[in-house]
Amino acid sequence: MKTQVGIIGGGPSGLLLSQLLHLKGIDNVVLERQSREYVLGRIRAGVLEHGFADLMREAECGERMDAEGEIHHGIFIAHDGVKSRVDLFEHTGGNSVMVYGQTELTRDLYEARDKMGGKVIHNAEDVKPHDMLTDAPYLTYRNGDEVIRIDCDYIIGADGFHGVSRKSIPADQIREYEKVYPFGWLGVLSRTKPVSEELIYNKHERGFALCSLRSQVLSRYYIQVPLTDKVEDWSDDDFWAELKRRLPVEVADALETGPSIEKSIAPLRSFVAEPMRYGNMFLAGDAAHIVPPTGARGLNSAASDIYYLYHALLDHYQKGDDTGLDSYSDTALARIWKAQRFSWWMTTMLHRFPDNIEYDNRLQQTELEYLLSSKAAMTSLAENYVGLPF
Repeated sequence: MKTQVGIIGGGPSGLLLSQLLHLKGIDNVVLERQSREYVLGRIRAGVLEHGFADLMREAECGERMDAEGEIHHGIFIAHDGVKSRVDLFEHTGGNSVMVYGQTELTRDLYEARDKMGGKVIHNAEDVKPHDMLTDAPYLTYRNGDEVIRIDCDYIIGADGFHGVSRKSIPADQIREYEKVYPFGWLGVLSRTKPVSEELIYNKHERGFALCSLRSQVLSRYYIQVPLTDKVEDWSDDDFWAELKRRLPVEVADALETGPSIEKSIAPLRSFVAEPMRYGNMFLAGDAAHIVPPTGARGLNSAASDIYYLYHALLDHYQKGDDTGLDSYSDTALARIWKAQRFSWWMTTMLHRFPDNIEYDNRLQQTELEYLLSSKAAMTSLAENYVGLPF
């Protein structure tokens, strides 16, 4: 088999790039290790930057997002039982975010690929990139006992943190930066009315909590828990009781509870791999970087990688211009590190760190008080939250 762009990973990043390239006549194949059902079963982020939403529309995948997604013009930050609103719209000159679940976004991308006859191969076993330093890289994967080869011009590694792409780069050719946080998020998805029309980020002495949503009938809630906790340790009743303890009284009193549809614990880490290119293989999304979910940058950071790759590949195939490909890693990383900083800052400001001395706690409190009293600080938060320009 031969194609122009071979994409490893059938999550939202790989599918979005595949769709955008196909619309411009650039042939590509997506290889996904898991089944489509497995990919659609992942419960992930639901807050999209305005730039990401625009990219979905350019990919002709935004119709349902625009019909069912919710535009949010602000967020709440609560501490010491008090809820304060950050007006994203006002502080950014009219920008906002779109609340639309990653599962639904991925479903839209799959349907678009089906409609266009896109080549998405699921259950592709033992995917491997080869000859990345040459002008003729290729991919192999196994289907039962058969090993299939795909020759391509470029390989895109969009196969996540645990994927094969980054691991295929020699250790002396890549540098990794990592920070592991001493806690995780226990998340519950429930078919209940959200307690707030906008997200509530809540700092509490017992630990961080977040009130989020997927729609007006589907809520997503999180609480900070020790890394030693397991999902089995938390019944639904225990979760709701602990969430209520951390929320302002009026929010806790209004909280509608119900059986969990999904419950999971996600450890928090910050991670960056540099560079994001090895020969003719380019890394994108979680394959190259991870952020704590506090700042809603994970999926959005992946989308910025896709934006840069899409335009770089367009310039290569339509104009013979490789400037975008040559500068991809530096350009992407410049924005990635800003997202890393913002996510680290939000996480540090709002969570309870078990090893903090009292001095750290007072600084944390002062940081939050300054944020809520300063227009400049609020503007900085808002600009980062809605998404920096591509």
